[in-house]
Amino acid sequence: MSDDYLDFLKAKMVSAPVAGLDLVDRTGPVNPALKPHCKVIVPWALRGGRRAIFARFGLHKTSMQIEIERQILAAEGGAGLIVCPLGVKQEFFRDAELYFIGEFGVRMKFIRRPEEIEDGCIHLTNYETVRDGKLDPTLFKVACLDEASCLRGFGSSKTFREFMRLFAGVAYKFVATATPSPNDFIELLAYAAFLEIMDVGEAKTRFFKRNSEKADKLTIHPHKEEEFWRWISSWAVFISKPSDLGFSDDGYILPELDVRWHEIPADHAHAGFEASGQGRLLKEAAIGVQNAAAEKRSSLDARIAKVLELRAEAPDEHRILWHDLEAERHALEKAIPTAKAIWGSQDLDERERRVIDFSEGCFAELAAKPSIAGSGCNFQRHCAWEIFVGVGFKFNDLIQAIHRVQRFGQTRGVRIDLIYTEAERPVRREIERKWAQHMEMEKRMVEIVKKYGLTQAAMGDILVRSLGVERVEASGHNYRCINNDCVEEVRRMPDASIDLIVTSIPFSTQYEYSPSYNDFGHTDNDEHFFRQMDFLIPELLRVVKPGRVAAIHVKDRITPGGINGLGFQTVSPFSDLTVERFRRHGWAFMARKTVTTDVVRENNQTYRLGWTEQCKDGTKMGYGLPEYVLLFRRPPTDRSNGYADEPVRKSKKRWVDPVDGPIEDGEMPSEGGGNSARYWEAADGYSRARWQIDAHGHTRSSGDRPLAPEDYIGLDAGDVWKLWKRENLARVYDFEHHVRVAEALDIAGSLPVTFMLLPPHSPHPDVWTDITRMRTMNTLQAGAGREQHLCPLQFDIVDRLIVQMSQPGETVLDPFGGLMTVPYCAIKLGRRGVGIELNPGYWLDGVKYCEAAEEEVETPTLFDLIGMDVEAAE
Repeated sequence: MSDDYLDFLKAKMVSAPVAGLDLVDRTGPVNPALKPHCKVIVPWALRGGRRAIFARFGLHKTSMQIEIERQILAAEGGAGLIVCPLGVKQEFFRDAELYFIGEFGVRMKFIRRPEEIEDGCIHLTNYETVRDGKLDPTLFKVACLDEASCLRGFGSSKTFREFMRLFAGVAYKFVATATPSPNDFIELLAYAAFLEIMDVGEAKTRFFKRNSEKADKLTIHPHKEEEFWRWISSWAVFISKPSDLGFSDDGYILPELDVRWHEIPADHAHAGFEASGQGRLLKEAAIGVQNAAAEKRSSLDARIAKVLELRAEAPDEHRILWHDLEAERHALEKAIPTAKAIWGSQDLDERERRVIDFSEGCFAELAAKPSIAGSGCNFQRHCAWEIFVGVGFKFNDLIQAIHRVQRFGQTRGVRIDLIYTEAERPVRREIERKWAQHMEMEKRMVEIVKKYGLTQAAMGDILVRSLGVERVEASGHNYRCINNDCVEEVRRMPDASIDLIVTSIPFSTQYEYSPSYNDFGHTDNDEHFFRQMDFLIPELLRVVKPGRVAAIHVKDRITPGGINGLGFQTVSPFSDLTVERFRRHGWAFMARKTVTTDVVRENNQTYRLGWTEQCKDGTKMGYGLPEYVLLFRRPPTDRSNGYADEPVRKSKKRWVDPVDGPIEDGEMPSEGGGNSARYWEAADGYSRARWQIDAHGHTRSSGDRPLAPEDYIGLDAGDVWKLWKRENLARVYDFEHHVRVAEALDIAGSLPVTFMLLPPHSPHPDVWTDITRMRTMNTLQAGAGREQHLCPLQFDIVDRLIVQMSQPGETVLDPFGGLMTVPYCAIKLGRRGVGIELNPGYWLDGVKYCEAAEEEVETPTLFDLIGMDVEAAE
């Protein structure tokens, strides 16, 4: 490995320092007033310096955070910060008064401005203060996030993005929450990223199968599960009760939970209308966001009446009235004048005062949204009854709200009343399903801590990123597949030895493909990515023959609103940056071929093009992003005519008259007799007709009338796709007709929500709308039960480029080989393929496909598998 490239890779290895304390040499003993399990967890957290405490409601996360900060400030000096939800600060002051007296006393104050900071003091503030930039966390030596489940909105949450940026310079960081989900992997990865244990991209690559159509849908590799939980246990502790760590559970038995469901009959008189205008007999199930909100509004009076009926059972009892809509709050305040409410736009001090007063029993009924008072607040001292005025799909909000009163220390059984309507039965079923899953998850938490305990394992030998690659090559008569860093491998190649380059370069920081510093996806930003590309691009120019082409597949990328600071998603012009970089290194930019994509699939991945958001504000939305094939050319040696040193020649297909012989360019065939045009025969070659169609790409279809919307009803999706494409390209495009056809299918329940069935096809040759997106190596991988590639290149794209830009027998290179799609297609088309891949798993699978292609074994495709299923059914 050359020194310059090695230096670049080594620079990637800068990581967070190991931030820990030695309690014996630098601090005193743990506060003896703490509970036994806390006395074990605190030293473990201090030794790590950046750790997560996932302790069930009522297991003293508050006192543990205070002790952690007290110890660090005693050893290091400076100031401490604890960020907590509104209404929770009194819990910290209460615990400080209870456990930290005498020699273990602490100074604690609530602040909202930097000028209030004092050395040696633990400062409390709210999430809103930090998120809105009023207080800089880097002014503190240590910071704890209380109820850190706010970070679970990784990727889309403003809080997560801002906190990642704001806390980047804090030396000691801790998170504490009661309800992490061990099966909600993206949440756990968000905590690891915040604590600087491991970046999210690396963790995704190392442990998970990933869905390229839904970025944060993760499935753990079965063979990686043990390693994953060992890694988790090295920086996080899960505890549901003290016995998980070997201590007595006396006083830590949760009170009994009495859950009562109350169904309100739906008002079918207001069932509404179909899109066709036909009235509905029965209300639709309220399973969508809009339907659910509409159902809540229409049933408001009946639900408030039910609340009044329930509270009449014990009018003087303390209770919480949970609601979701502002209309519900107004209705509750009107129906129950003695109840006090809190809401989002309320003065923060007044809101916090009401929360504290209710927790201390100063008044009997509090009306609040779970999103406002459902986390961190302890209401168990005076309240054991909650009424949910409505239900929703956000189970985390529900379970958090319930545990405001069902906590250790609650002396009575807890009653939970949930009110829903007949149309919300699917919502109830979903809540019950998630609740059962939650119980299983808690069981899994206990198993984790019992199996691994409080380990301080660094996992260094197992989890360290690799630097450098042990080169392995597999080859056949028509292919070479190399497992290596592409920069180093291309540097080994002779000058002008490649006839064509076809590749899909990594999309900057979008994905990581291997746990290696050599991975191009393991970069900080676009500029860092292209600095690594600077080592590869000139080498590609050197190895390709003069006048020949590099076809580079790219796609522009979406920048989340939390990263760009604008509050809405924008487009990062990755394709333009690629053009600029290739040109900088001497490549001539020739063309940009557009490949349309499925806007519905794109929205499922980015959540950028949602129908609901478009209806709320059309100015916020962009358009679906196509993919591009960028054509770059190495200038030929002789620039007088621009031809390549070894041109890609095509023999012209000429018509042959049976009597007169070959027809030359510009000549007309003989007329009459036996020389009629219908008897001509054609030799092999590239015809003028094919050139015209290739150049213009406009093909009309036959048919005596345009297809009407009803013609599509009842057909399967495959037939609809084919008919629509033919219709779309055979006549002058009519936007309103397009909408009518789509609406007709939607009314009939035949418009898919997972992919776009009726895209706007284009007849222009520079727009490819007919790329079969499922025709990739992932089809074969899935059939074999192997790991799928994150973003495979479609066969259609590769085939067309190879045929157009190279000749039989020539060599086609892909420096980012992946599953070896390009070499595989090259072999099938009579060329030689060379693929380079860093990921050994992808490389090994790709070698098998190339071997099969060379042996002329018919490898099954998705359509073969479908055909086999049909035959089996028959």
